[in-house]
Amino acid sequence: MPRRLLALSFFLQMAWSTVAFASAPDGIPREFARQRAAALSDIRYHLSFQFEPASNTTAGHEELSFNLKSAQPVLLDYRDGALGAVHVNGADVAARIDNGHIELPAENLRAGRNSVLLDFTSNIAPAGKAITRFDDRDDGSEYIYTLFVPMDASMAFPCFDQPDLKGRFQFEAIAPEDWTVIANSPSETVGSLAGGTRHWRFRETLPISTYLFAFAAGHFRAIESKGQPTLYVRQSQYQRALAEAPEVQQIAASGIQYLSDFFAQPFPFPKYDMVLIPGFAYGGMEHAGATFLREESVLFRTAPTHTDLLGRDTLVLHELTHQWFGDLTTMRWFDDLWLKEGFAQYMAYQTLATLKPNEPIWKRFYETIKPAAYAIDVTKGTTPIYQDIPNLKDAKSAYGAIVYSKAPGVLKQLAFVLGPDHFRDGLRLYLKEHFYANAEWSDLVHSLERVSGRSLAKWADMWIRHRGMPQVDLGWSCGPQSLTRLMIRQQDVLNEGGIWPVATQVLLHYPGGKSRTLRVDFDSATADIPAAANQPCPDYLFANDQDYAYGRFLLDERSQPAVLSQLGAENDLFRRTLLWGSLWESVRVADLEPRKYIALAQKLLPDERDESLTASIVTRTAYAMHDWLSPSARSEFAPAFEALAADKMQHAPEHGLRIIWFRGLRGFAETPDGLAHLKQLLNGQLTVPGVQLRQLDRWNLVTTLIALNDPQAEAVFSAERQRDQSGEGRKYAYMAEAARPDAATKKKYFDDYLHNASRPEDWVEQSLGPFNWWNQSELTAPYLRPALDALPQVKRERKIFFLLAWLNAFIGGQQSEASDKAVYDFLSTARPEPDLQLKILQVVDDLDRTVKIRKKFPN
Repeated sequence: MPRRLLALSFFLQMAWSTVAFASAPDGIPREFARQRAAALSDIRYHLSFQFEPASNTTAGHEELSFNLKSAQPVLLDYRDGALGAVHVNGADVAARIDNGHIELPAENLRAGRNSVLLDFTSNIAPAGKAITRFDDRDDGSEYIYTLFVPMDASMAFPCFDQPDLKGRFQFEAIAPEDWTVIANSPSETVGSLAGGTRHWRFRETLPISTYLFAFAAGHFRAIESKGQPTLYVRQSQYQRALAEAPEVQQIAASGIQYLSDFFAQPFPFPKYDMVLIPGFAYGGMEHAGATFLREESVLFRTAPTHTDLLGRDTLVLHELTHQWFGDLTTMRWFDDLWLKEGFAQYMAYQTLATLKPNEPIWKRFYETIKPAAYAIDVTKGTTPIYQDIPNLKDAKSAYGAIVYSKAPGVLKQLAFVLGPDHFRDGLRLYLKEHFYANAEWSDLVHSLERVSGRSLAKWADMWIRHRGMPQVDLGWSCGPQSLTRLMIRQQDVLNEGGIWPVATQVLLHYPGGKSRTLRVDFDSATADIPAAANQPCPDYLFANDQDYAYGRFLLDERSQPAVLSQLGAENDLFRRTLLWGSLWESVRVADLEPRKYIALAQKLLPDERDESLTASIVTRTAYAMHDWLSPSARSEFAPAFEALAADKMQHAPEHGLRIIWFRGLRGFAETPDGLAHLKQLLNGQLTVPGVQLRQLDRWNLVTTLIALNDPQAEAVFSAERQRDQSGEGRKYAYMAEAARPDAATKKKYFDDYLHNASRPEDWVEQSLGPFNWWNQSELTAPYLRPALDALPQVKRERKIFFLLAWLNAFIGGQQSEASDKAVYDFLSTARPEPDLQLKILQVVDDLDRTVKIRKKFPN
């Protein structure tokens, strides 16, 4: 570009930035945020709130101070509340809320230190607000709590609501005398006031981002144990929590010790609490010093298996890891969301594998992490791990399987590439150099490069900046007695020309169960594997033994039939799990007929002893039967699987397996005999030995009977509602009624979803599956387009994961080519925002596959 044009371009860019900074933009654009971050430093918030029982608002007062580089207008972020008096450096300012921002005029500001005093009133509601109220219908107690990620702190108080403007928070609250208040830092003073209230004051925090500031208040009770984090729970669940707390607190305490050593960085905050929140929108949220956990994820509403307990351990360790990755060192912008979520997920498993060395943790990593990632990464709606977020108002769309599942899967491969010591030392350096600060993905890569001495430029470019993944295949030939050639090749599953650096371990399997593995590193479309020369000819090969690599790994045309015939004899549990997974992927790409997978499951499931592998096969088999088989074809299999589940539910040798088969019976049941088993479980004629059915177990049985239009379903529902009149029981009754197979019910519920602002979000989310039950696709098809039309409202009003749950329910509940076409008609005519379009393309991929599989394998 000529120098004059370059100078003009720079001038226009600077002029635009100044205007963007001084005006009130929509949301928080990236360029606006960058300029604001460059102008401000040393931010301190002193926040005071007054909480009153059953109130829909809270009065707040804020003392905000910050350093400003030069006298210029400053925008604070605040939306959804009402603004009172504003004083800037001692002068009254007639400020107002404009498009979610408050302008502080330049004439009232100065270079250096500035002080702002604000009065405001913010909203509290059961759903759709940054401060949520939960009313416990069991004992009449009340709870309020915050959830600010990614930029909802500005719904609760005026602030600079972007992750790279960290601040120190001092928090005070006036609350009813019998309430407990929990915040990020320890309380300094708690004193009684007139009128039956108490004053809580908390120490100033270390620097944290606005989305990590939090408080919870209400009738919480503390469960304390010396040397371990305190666990807070609502008072109606206190006795129940006493039994579960020791294990949860112990895993957290052990995790703190392990992670402090691993990162060579002591726990970064003055204290660590865990607060159980009923109906919480996520599994957990890692507020600095005060993690909030979904109560149902800790105090199980269904009879838990051993696998469920390991899942709870993983959740606790995931949120704990965030205290370093996310809270101590925070991504600069939400396009690097994976810097906290991917690492927290990976390190949760790394920690658990060390704390529980006798558990097959990396097998569990494969089962719980990889399928979700692969299912998204093969779609036209997938994104790179690094996601371009031009405005924080769109940051909710960054959440999903790419950051929670692909990123940790890719990190496992990176640890394999670098070796465990270099990987660990790179993380230590990264945290050390961004202590209570912000970082970008390139900062992490540079830290890893410096400790390992190797360039990661190509690796990072393909795995972090490019979307999609490779399909890795093996080609081989044998002479009379040995391999003559073994070749590995990759292709971009999206056909966009990507070539990735891949590090994997290839399995050569021989008759009699013997095997050999070969490490392979390649970054080309094809590569020979010289180490295989003159090896005995195997009966089958697999390209990703021990799951070090990330990609789609299908069995070649010679290996697939060998695996189908020999899988039952494979004694290595991890390998058996990986091969089952590869066969499932072959079904999904329409390479293996669903009937063959179902028949193999019918043959091998009776002898499978592993709990989580059994659960995976059972779940996938039921899905294949419901979505890919015709009613007549399904009728060939359903009675046998119902009978198998009923038998194993009662006679499987392990407690967890009996629970898995109990759940499987509900998934397979559709004949009169199968439904009779469900009713017998409810009335006590049939039991699961050693297993006490819990509240949600029973309601799930009721829901299934309603969905399948059992003649006695309404009577069963009425009896269960009479039996369980708890607050949770009301939610589950709402869930069950959504499954009624009649048009009036569907209309009532859909209207409620969109127009009842008082309906708690977890009630809606839990009912979406029953509303869209697998056998009701014709009944729910009329709601597909309205559900898509409602996406802007859903995105605006609901929490970050709800939108995907909404899409998965309404698109995932369909099976027809007409519904598939309706989704694409919506994309072409409605032209949704780019982030919504990508989410739709992610979810519709399964419907595309259903249509394709049914066409290729009619039955």
